[in-house]
Amino acid sequence: MTAPAALDGLKVLDLTRLLPGGFCSLLLADFGADVVKVEDTGMGDYVRWAPPHYEGAEVSASSALFLSLNRGKRSIRIDLKSAAGKDVLLRLVRSADVLLEGFRPGVMDRLGVGYERLREENRGLVYCAITGYGQDGPNRVRSGHDMNYLGLNGILGLTGEVDGPPISASAQIADLGGGAMMAVAGILIALQERARSGEGQLVDCSMFDGSLSFLAMLAGEMLADGQVPRRGELRLAGGLVCYRPYRCRDGYVTLGALEPKFWAEFCRGVAREDLLGHAFDPPGSEAHRAVCEIFAGRTREEWRAFASEHDCCMEPVLGLDEALEGDLVAARDMVVEVPQPGAERPVRLLGVPIKLSRTPGDPRRAPGPGLGQHTRDVLAEAGYPPEEIDALHETGAVAGPAGETVAGSFMA
Repeated sequence: MTAPAALDGLKVLDLTRLLPGGFCSLLLADFGADVVKVEDTGMGDYVRWAPPHYEGAEVSASSALFLSLNRGKRSIRIDLKSAAGKDVLLRLVRSADVLLEGFRPGVMDRLGVGYERLREENRGLVYCAITGYGQDGPNRVRSGHDMNYLGLNGILGLTGEVDGPPISASAQIADLGGGAMMAVAGILIALQERARSGEGQLVDCSMFDGSLSFLAMLAGEMLADGQVPRRGELRLAGGLVCYRPYRCRDGYVTLGALEPKFWAEFCRGVAREDLLGHAFDPPGSEAHRAVCEIFAGRTREEWRAFASEHDCCMEPVLGLDEALEGDLVAARDMVVEVPQPGAERPVRLLGVPIKLSRTPGDPRRAPGPGLGQHTRDVLAEAGYPPEEIDALHETGAVAGPAGETVAGSFMA
């Protein structure tokens, strides 16, 4: 008999769009939570309409970006600006465990479905709001994106070379790490506390705060000694000879030989024991120039073979195509195939990053939902009889499957 999924029975209403909330509820859905995307009666989640789309599948369910964030979820369309639509959400909240939203502070209150109002319907509700700058503070209503949050909290200013410009990361650090992952942690913490008290609470998740916390060690040092770190001089961001990327004959490799044993293994492996005492020399030093010359003399594959013989924390810098086709990704089941109705072949997506031994996540539970695909099912589960569901559709308070009729651009 198959064990229940880790989050079986957890009901989540996800009102978010795009990346931070979508990735948060994706992790919950992969572990068995019933995640219902509450979308508007227009375009719904904007990311549905972003190209590319999979051949043959319904457009509103087949954007590659949308499917990467929304497998295993269901979709209902509600007009929260209508009185009847608000009543539908209030009814759904009564049996929900979690509500996730990503609007600017005050938007849900203005719609009449803010935290205090929803709490009247369900005192056990865990209400998680993902915002750029939090529910209070001077920037609470400012617009922003990942780069803005990183610019304000110091991460962007510390990323790059000494005399060069700040360099943006290729992954959305604030959106995913500061927003989505912190929201998952906050939700699960609040649910654990609810098991003791019976009370839900508001989880205020700021992408600015969350990503600022990644500077815990650097900020701790600066707050203790007053020394302001400078871009290009950080020990773990290129400031040490033993811990930085190096150009080789046909690309780049990374050397992470922080501990003396790893640095010694590298130096002895390249027959340069004269470098043993220079692991922590800065870029531009004589030791740095020597190590650059050493790396330039071999290819990535030659350095990969070297690292297999010498335990020194060295790996090649791969392109995304190389990484996704590599043995490590395959062995860890980090690319999976998910059948998508109408598509000519299964959709390939990233797998579940958290591995549980007894109740693992399942990225193949269900495909990404079409816009409004489950409206009738969700309403019926909430106790609405067929005639009331029909009436809600007729008044426009809710809507069902949309097909391609509301296609647009999420960049509009």
